[in-house]
Formats: sequence, C-alpha cells, structure tokens
Amino acid sequence: MTTGHPTLRPAIPADAYEIATMSRYLVEIGLRGWSWHPDRVIKAIRARETLVLVAEAGNVLIGFAIMEFGDSRAHLSLLAVKPEYQRHSVGRQMMYWLEESALTCGISIIELEFRASNLSARGFYHGLGYTEAKTIAGYYQGTETALRMSRDIRRHIPDRII
Repeated sequence: MTTGHPTLRPAIPADAYEIATMSRYLVEIGLRGWSWHPDRVIKAIRARETLVLVAEAGNVLIGFAIMEFGDSRAHLSLLAVKPEYQRHSVGRQMMYWLEESALTCGISIIELEFRASNLSARGFYHGLGYTEAKTIAGYYQGTETALRMSRDIRRHIPDRII
C-alpha cells in the first residue's frame, strides 16, 4: 500500500471494469446478480447528470463513488474503498469532492442509502454530518433493509455589516 493522499479524478470508460468489480465485491456482496456491471458503469460515466469519481494510489484504483445530480438534490448511488485503504481518509476525500461538485451545481441536499446492518457506513456518514432520514424494508432485492441518510450541504455565511 502506498502512503500519502490519493489522486482523485473523474472516471473514464477504461475504469469501468475495475469499478464494477469493486462494486460486486465491496458493495453488492451477498446479493443476487450483479447490478453495477461494467456496461452500467460506462453508461454512468457518460451520463451528463452523473459523476463517477475514482481514487488512485500510484496507478492502482483504490476507491470510487457514483453520484447522480438532480435539480436541488443529489443521490450517492455507490461509494467503496478497497479494504486496505479504508480508514485512511480516502472515502472522506471523495465525499468532499462530491459535495463541492454538488454545491457548484446549486444542489443543497445529498441523499444516500446503505444496508442498515452496515455499522461502519453508518459511523462514516454520521461523522460527515449526515443524519438518518428513514429505514426502507426490503430495499435490497426485497431481503435487506436500507438506511437512508441525508445532509444539507449549503454553507451558512454569517451576515456581514459593512
């Protein structure tokens, strides 16, 4: 494992297979089928309303995130970091990039879901200021409950008197 800060950049179609593989083994593990297969990832990379972000250490892809942008809200579809790079601020840096991108687009709310049983994800998003909105029974293939969280990312600038 290389040390230091990862390089963050928008994904390119050549990254799709590695992103899809990470999704399969880090996010979709235990679910039937493969929802985020390479063709779907390429479609997301090419979509104007979606940002697919990757984190690299050296020339190795170590994490990714996929976020869809709406008019006033964004939805984080996926975020994953390879286990050996977890707890090294890679996910946090990707979230900061995504939040800055959303703010630039005039978006004020980011929403996301993850398996309610994923206590690590719950702690990670709580640490970033996300709050629990609701649980959704059967969200994952009718068998697993999801926890939806959201955050108002607008910055509050104090009034200035000149």
